[in-house]
Amino acid sequence: MSTRVAPAAAVRFDVDAVRRDFPILARRIRGKPLVYLDNAATSQKPRAVIEATERYYTEQNANIHRAVHFLSEQASALYEGAREKVAGYLGVADARQLVFVRGATEGINLVASSWGRTHLLPGDEVVVSAMEHHANIVPWQLICAERGAKLRVIPMDRRGELLLEDAQRLIGPRTRMVALTQVSNSLGTINPVEDIIAMAHARGALVLVDGAQAAPHGPVRVDELGCDFYAVSGHKMFGPTGVGVLFGRAELLDAMPPYQGGGDMIRSVSFAKTTFAPIPGKFEAGTPDIAGVVGLGAAVDYLRALNWEAVAAHEAELLAAATEQICDIPGVTPIGTAAHKAPVLSFVMDGVHAHDIGTIVDQEGVAVRTGHHCTQPVMEFFGVSATTRASFALYNTMGDVDALLAAVRKVRAVFG
Repeated sequence: MSTRVAPAAAVRFDVDAVRRDFPILARRIRGKPLVYLDNAATSQKPRAVIEATERYYTEQNANIHRAVHFLSEQASALYEGAREKVAGYLGVADARQLVFVRGATEGINLVASSWGRTHLLPGDEVVVSAMEHHANIVPWQLICAERGAKLRVIPMDRRGELLLEDAQRLIGPRTRMVALTQVSNSLGTINPVEDIIAMAHARGALVLVDGAQAAPHGPVRVDELGCDFYAVSGHKMFGPTGVGVLFGRAELLDAMPPYQGGGDMIRSVSFAKTTFAPIPGKFEAGTPDIAGVVGLGAAVDYLRALNWEAVAAHEAELLAAATEQICDIPGVTPIGTAAHKAPVLSFVMDGVHAHDIGTIVDQEGVAVRTGHHCTQPVMEFFGVSATTRASFALYNTMGDVDALLAAVRKVRAVFG
């Protein structure tokens, strides 16, 4: 994902054709056309993903890696084929470095538990950023408390941009891991992860990047980023819920102990000793969400067929229009005004709680997110209890922006 503002697209983006691929967008909510602006929480699914999942259960269902019958071989091929597809989308040359997990949250927990329990010593440090999702804070707090390590935080400014000079100072000789988000879910900030990766590696630290909010907005070049771990969630990138992917450099995954024990992650078992399967198998204990992985493969096929220059320009246009016009509504203040942003607009309104805003705009068929967005430290920094967040995706339109603005103006009128 680029950290630069998208240029004008050379090819027109046909958003109407894209919308026809997503059946749920034809729904009406409370008598109004659905305007779905909660994409940072979870995205809607194209028909290709829905059909691939249904086809798996109606024609291909079997357990994987364990049998020689036709259905098992077919299911195994679909499962491993999806791994190769995700590798292509994430820019990973060796698909063995991709572990299927339940989502970015489990991927981060896997690294914190398996790598952290093996490598962190008393007095060591883990560095995170001030804008992390709870999923990239709590696992590190838990393992730091267990191992006697310290959690340190890269601060940000009032625009929602990380202070790189402070990062340079914080990442020191005792830093073992830097864990940060590529794109903030509550602010939309696109972080300069390349710069921070370089800082960390210069000091001998590893880097985990939470890519859950980046992957839905275009292919990622993990090999070029140079990070050591990278986690994504399928449900945010137009795939099924309950499935995600963790990238880890092969030599790191090889050296890490299994995260869980069970079937399919072993080479041999006796009561005296167990030996484990090679990566990625040793981290995929038990029967996985095979249908979810198949659906994720279909989602990646869908995404890779898009013109991402055109998509990026379209999403940037939506964000710019929504941001400019919402500032004209009396008492509305955007939260998160970084120079480089994904299409996420968070805001507060004087005298009105975010939950009241969400309730009223829902009456207009507009779905937004309200609350702390699993980033309570961000809310505390900005001195608010909650924000209203409108997050855009490739299938949103200027009509959706207009509907959001009209609904927020109605909130303003109700509360005076």
